[in-house]
Amino acid sequence: MRWAQQLRMRILMLFHRCSENARLENELQFHLEQQVAENIARGMSLDEARFAALRRFGNPTLLREKTRSTWSWNWMEKVWRDLRYGVRTLRRAPGFSLVAIAVMALGIGATTSLFTIVRSVLLKPLPFRDPDNLVMVYDHFTQFKGEQYLYNTVAPGDYYDWRNQTHGFQDMAAWRWDGGNLTGDHAELPEMVVGAAGTWNMFSLLGIQPVFGRTFTPDEDQPEARQVVLSWSLFQRRFAGDRSIVGRTLRLDSHPYTIIGVLPQWFNYPDPRVQFWVPYASAFPKEQFQSHESHQSYVIARLKSGVSAEAATKEVSTLQYHIHMANPAKAICDEATFRPMIDDVVVKAKTPILVLLGAVGCMLLIACLNVSNLLVARGAARRKEVAIRGALGGSRLTLIREQMTESFIICLLGGALGVLLSFWATQWLAQNWRELPRSSDVHLDSVVVGFSFALICVAALLAGLLPAISSTGKGLLAVLQDSSRAIGGSTSRAGLRRILLTAEIALTVILLVSAGLLFKSFIHLRTADLGCITDNVLTIRYGLPDKQYNKPEMVMSFHEALLGRVRHLPGVLAAGLVSMPPGGGHHGDLVFTIPEHPSQGDVMEQDALVRAADPGYFSAIGIPLLSGRFFTEAERLDRTQYVIINKKLAEQFFRGESPVGKHLSVAWSSKPEPYEIVGVVGDTLERVDRPVRPTIYFPILSGIYDQTSDTAMVIHTSGDPLSLSVPMQKQVAALDPELPVYDVMTMQQIIGRTTATEKFSSTLVLAFAGLSLLLAAVGLYGVLSYLVSQRVTEIGIRMALGAQRSEVLRLILVDAMRPVVTGLLLGSAGAAAAGLLIKSVLYGTRPVEPTVFAAMLVSLLLTATVASTLPALRACRIEPTQALRME
Repeated sequence: MRWAQQLRMRILMLFHRCSENARLENELQFHLEQQVAENIARGMSLDEARFAALRRFGNPTLLREKTRSTWSWNWMEKVWRDLRYGVRTLRRAPGFSLVAIAVMALGIGATTSLFTIVRSVLLKPLPFRDPDNLVMVYDHFTQFKGEQYLYNTVAPGDYYDWRNQTHGFQDMAAWRWDGGNLTGDHAELPEMVVGAAGTWNMFSLLGIQPVFGRTFTPDEDQPEARQVVLSWSLFQRRFAGDRSIVGRTLRLDSHPYTIIGVLPQWFNYPDPRVQFWVPYASAFPKEQFQSHESHQSYVIARLKSGVSAEAATKEVSTLQYHIHMANPAKAICDEATFRPMIDDVVVKAKTPILVLLGAVGCMLLIACLNVSNLLVARGAARRKEVAIRGALGGSRLTLIREQMTESFIICLLGGALGVLLSFWATQWLAQNWRELPRSSDVHLDSVVVGFSFALICVAALLAGLLPAISSTGKGLLAVLQDSSRAIGGSTSRAGLRRILLTAEIALTVILLVSAGLLFKSFIHLRTADLGCITDNVLTIRYGLPDKQYNKPEMVMSFHEALLGRVRHLPGVLAAGLVSMPPGGGHHGDLVFTIPEHPSQGDVMEQDALVRAADPGYFSAIGIPLLSGRFFTEAERLDRTQYVIINKKLAEQFFRGESPVGKHLSVAWSSKPEPYEIVGVVGDTLERVDRPVRPTIYFPILSGIYDQTSDTAMVIHTSGDPLSLSVPMQKQVAALDPELPVYDVMTMQQIIGRTTATEKFSSTLVLAFAGLSLLLAAVGLYGVLSYLVSQRVTEIGIRMALGAQRSEVLRLILVDAMRPVVTGLLLGSAGAAAAGLLIKSVLYGTRPVEPTVFAAMLVSLLLTATVASTLPALRACRIEPTQALRME
């Protein structure tokens, strides 16, 4: 039962250590008194007996230590002693402690926040059944190069053929974007809601069960289906959580839809804005239901056990090639490709998140170097104290451990404060990062807390190990023989301080230049020329329901009536209609042919964006006419076989000749239709972050529902455009009270929405760079302040021997700026490499931009000069007599 006795002793040592210490003290005292009594019996006096007893027993303190060394849990006592010593040491220098804790709080807090984002968005599995087996399958046109063409949305005919004729995947489902005007039967306020259309098996493939009700059946996935599944947000917002709505109807685009179920609150795929789901087939016109050319869908596939995604996709790709070869003259892809579903969900946010993570990692390193440099400088001032402790028997390992404990306390307190800050910062990031996917999943959990503690330990090691080793090195006892003027003057320690400062400056340069590149890129985006007027322009969108506006005459009549009303509003200079305003997005494209120039290459190379516009649109928004004419009021209904093209299309397909009078043949459905080119207008951008593309404008007064019902009105005003938003909506309501409007925005707001992610990421990186610059300045100032305080005697002797104050100032500044200049040079090389790494997120900005490099380097140089000047000026005010008297 020896183990039981050992366990008992360990428990006694853990919970009754004080009583055991008292027992040890009593036992030692008893033996000492017994020896004293024996010595007195031998004839010694009391004092002689006590001294003799002590000589025989030896040092009582040493005896106690040797005895305690056999006890259990000694490491805990040592840790507690080191902690108390570290706390006392830090309390003696509150200024240094507060600065160091604040520096680590910034670094650890920012890193914890970004790790939370990375874990929640990029690393955490999707909340679906077996998410690792889910992939997205896309069409791919191999003749188009570039990653933007690698993942093309899928035509419905492709999806049905893939699912029915291939067997590599366990199952495949498809969905596409949808939307509609939501109205009620009891005078509820109409609204435009974003929705989606999914195949009957999509929810079961993902493993999604509705909260109540059900999802679609195979029989309901038909073109004329009228069932709807609500999102939890719409269920709560519109129906106040009334579960009895299952089986009731709501009206979408004036059609009655039967509510059959409600989805879970956490289900927000593909976007939290999606408010409802309808059957996939019901979202297509009959002529597009089996089309191989209408690329609008996203295909989700589940892998079979033991079958790789590459092998399963290769089978789909082979089938797609056969479909393409059977229709070589049509816009049909010739290959299929895939990517994991998690990558597909986070594709737009992945690069900005990683850039921000790199930025905060760089800032954390700067913070560690900052604290390390301060500890080195402070260690120089404490070398005599450390030497005395070593002379009294402290081993080097003990001295290193004590100083590492001090570093750990700084990082622990800073980390605790940083985690509290990161809780607020993470919530702020999730709420304000507009295009952050899976934002509802972002929160701190036990894994993040564990990561934060590991980060604290690593930061303590990085910040404290080098100073601890440096201050306890060889020759420590020689310090006791040196005069005070030598303390802190070690060449090796001065070199270490310069190395740490150089590394800190270099990292700051890398972060500053990267932030400058991102910010300049954002400025380029924000000030990009859309090719039209952007000041004092209001846009407002509406969509006409096909049930009420089922004839071209009705669609055209509504457009004309609304234009007439708006143009007579006070403050309106001009107004026009377009299917999608500049900067608003893609909205659709078509393949065309030119009868006068039969295609010699692949027909897919002749692709253009599609827009519908009224005769007054181009003048209203300031798009210049380059040749030919605009549309006329006579070109309406069945007299609309005319188009206007942009400059890009004219230059690309009509080189050296006038395109006016030539023709384009466009296949809206199955039969190509010829259109005469009547004009060429200036280029506009579909988005500010994308290049100009060939564009074809069709007459919106044709009234053809699929081409002209979803419309934006642009209004050029004489004053604040937002002041007309309410009058505009009233004009729409006067014509159709149940027709909602949406996306009421100025052109500047459209640009802002497009550049929101770039603005957010560049602003954050710039903020991190600013904090790093502040940390570098604090570190430089702190180190120089310590160095000046340690060189007081040297400076006093120099001035006593005739050195001028200006010479002392120059000496201190030169000594300070030497590592700064070295750091600038090293950092510039690192910044060039960093620019190449973030090249993919730069717009209109080169990875090595001289103006950005110059601006950032000058700002850092000025900051370093200011931080160096203050200690240098203090050194100049030293009186030689006072400095020598201190010696």
